[in-house]
Formats: sequence, C-alpha cells, structure tokens
Amino acid sequence: MGRVTFNYRSQALGHYVDITIIYPTDAYSYYDESTDGSTQMMPGLRVRPLYRPGMKFQTVYLLHGGGDDHSLTYRYSNAERYAQDNHVMLVTPDIPNSFGVDTCYGVRNLTFLTEELPVIMQTLFASSPERRDTFIMGYAMGGNAALGAAISRPDLYAACVDISGGIGLTVKTETLVRELEGEHFRRYFPLYNATFGAPETIRGSRFDLEKLAKENADPEKQSQLFIACGSREFIRARVEDDVEALRALGWRVSYEVAEGEDHDFSFWDRYIRKALYELLPLRRCAAD
Repeated sequence: MGRVTFNYRSQALGHYVDITIIYPTDAYSYYDESTDGSTQMMPGLRVRPLYRPGMKFQTVYLLHGGGDDHSLTYRYSNAERYAQDNHVMLVTPDIPNSFGVDTCYGVRNLTFLTEELPVIMQTLFASSPERRDTFIMGYAMGGNAALGAAISRPDLYAACVDISGGIGLTVKTETLVRELEGEHFRRYFPLYNATFGAPETIRGSRFDLEKLAKENADPEKQSQLFIACGSREFIRARVEDDVEALRALGWRVSYEVAEGEDHDFSFWDRYIRKALYELLPLRRCAAD
C-alpha cells in the first residue's frame, strides 16, 4: 500500500490539518510484467495492470472516532490491507471531537468534509470525481459524522456506512434537544453543548437532521445507508431509533446488529472489513 500524510492549511477550518491517504499501489506495476517472465517464475502470480497517467480510484472517506486522530484508524485496524484488496483509495482527515458539524463555536467541520476536502482530493490526488465512485464511512463519532454528511449532502456519496454512530446528530431531533437540556453532558462533556448550542435553537437549524432527512429523502437522489451496531453497545437504542426514523421517511437503510460486539476496535475493524469487501458497491479496479 501507498500511504501519504498530507498537511495543508484548510480554509474551512482556519488551521493546518493532517490527512492520511491510502493508495492500493501494490496492485499496479510501472512496467509490463508479462515481458520479464516473472509470472512464469512464480506460479500463481498474476500480471498486474499498469499505472496510467490520469488514472483515478474509487474513494472512501473513512472518519475516525471521538478522542482519536487521523492515524489511529490505521494503528488499531487493518483498514490499509482491506483497501489494498479492494483497490480503493482511503481518505481519513483529522476531525478531533468535531461530530462532523459546523459548530456553534465557529469551526466548520461539515463544510470542510463536504465542500473543501473533496475538491482537494480530486484536484491534488487520484480521487475519482464521480458520485458513483465516492463513499463515506466511519466508526463511533466518525460513523455519526458520516451519516450526517450523507443525509445532508446525498449528492456527494453513493453510499454511507455508519458503524456505532450513536452520539451526536440524530434523526430523532427531540433526543438531541433532551440531551442538551440535561446535566450529563454539561457536567462530563461540556464540548457537546458548546458544539450544538442552546437546546431551544436546534429545531429547524443545521443540526436538525430530521428536517434534512425529510428534505433529501427522494429515492432517486438519496445515498444508500448501511448502519451497524454491536448488541452490547451503550448507544444501541439511539442507533435503532435513527434506523426506524429513516425508514419511516423512505430512506434505504440496511441495519445489522453484531451479536456480542461492543463499542471497540474489535467490532469496528470487523465492520470496516465488511464494508469494503461486502457492503459498498466497489469495482475493485481503478475507476478509469
């Protein structure tokens, strides 16, 4: 695999940001391998396709969890190998404790994810600009951010995979309002209230995912949604409320409960693998 850590000044965020980019380089060759006899010398070895100027790859934006950074996904999971096997480009931006939203304290994370980052990746890197070649997924906070992005901007993503994304945005807007009215987050995680603002301002705002889900529920335009949760996860009921609400609004949602799994990398690694091998409609070759 080819791996790049890219650092640049984001206009949307207002600061420099790190991004990990993974390329399936082991699947390609710079010369015609059929002419050097290597495939005859090594039984079972296949001739790899050639690099071509201007070639593009299907791209999966893979968002990390709360408290993590862009590197942890690749230290705690086998996402690189899964991407290699399936010929996709992975893009993991650093979005620490952001919930993937344009926060009330002025950091425009959703703008960064959905407006700026695709332009950068498709201009400076070999990311296909086609919607059918673009996907978003994440685990924990990143799963919630991925779901929010796909519902807000279904024009960008063919499909979304949300793994354990039960804290942050929700299609049950009343749930977020109650959380912001309560004492738990104010006492133990004040960043939550700082991110979303006063509970009385949520309905009809950019944080009202129920409103956005209604507006973008056109079956011809919506992203395919895959949602997964471990049977032992503390956020299971909240995740299942979102699944029920989305289905009631006409969204195409595939939902899986992983028996015995909890809110941890054992589960997330397993479902990152499942997303790339089974769930996402990947070509498993260069996009063009």
